[in-house]
Amino acid sequence: MFGQTGGAYLGYYSYMVYVLPGLILALYAQSKITRNYAKYSKIRNSRSLTGAEVARIILDRNGLSDVTIRRINGTLTDHYDPRDKSLSLSQNVYDGESIASAAVAAHEVGHAIQDKESYRPLVLRQTLAPAAQIGSNFAITLVILGMFVSEILINVGIAMFIVAVLFTIITLPVEVDASRRAKLQLADNIMTEQELDGARDVLSAAALTYLASMITAIGNLLRILSIARSRRD
Repeated sequence: MFGQTGGAYLGYYSYMVYVLPGLILALYAQSKITRNYAKYSKIRNSRSLTGAEVARIILDRNGLSDVTIRRINGTLTDHYDPRDKSLSLSQNVYDGESIASAAVAAHEVGHAIQDKESYRPLVLRQTLAPAAQIGSNFAITLVILGMFVSEILINVGIAMFIVAVLFTIITLPVEVDASRRAKLQLADNIMTEQELDGARDVLSAAALTYLASMITAIGNLLRILSIARSRRD
């Protein structure tokens, strides 16, 4: 009975210490990006450029005329795919003439520029992506099974989760750099200084979501390590 109570207490304590702070930050970051995106989606940029037009201008001026731009469904589902050199923009961003649409489109073009320059953190993230996907899907399951079956499974699960955590860590500088590139491009005869302030608000809020993801992932890893250590003891 004492062992069960102690295990439950450890699980609760490790959750409060390692995981909860990241989840709170994630909720705050999500509310901030939603609020900022909604705010600046209502403000038209002075040149009345759509997100797709902004993307095309920046792509062409950086020698990326071969990158195609696609309209996709969803909200904030925008992304750049280095495999086929395509830029996918959600419908509101693609057609929108707002400050938010321009900022999001420019950010995704930032990834295309990174790809062209073989930006090392992006290359590393692309290398880790397949293993990180597997790790995020199966690592915790293996750790839980390992507690009943074999310590080897625990170690394999931890190793897989470490890869997933590394992916979230490397993602942060990749996204921050893409936003930095976006702001430089927008400042070059696309947005006024006042409009740039709005773009910065949108991009900074987006960066906060990646910071929250990283902290949450690290917290989950520390929790897994704590539980695994208690099992060995």
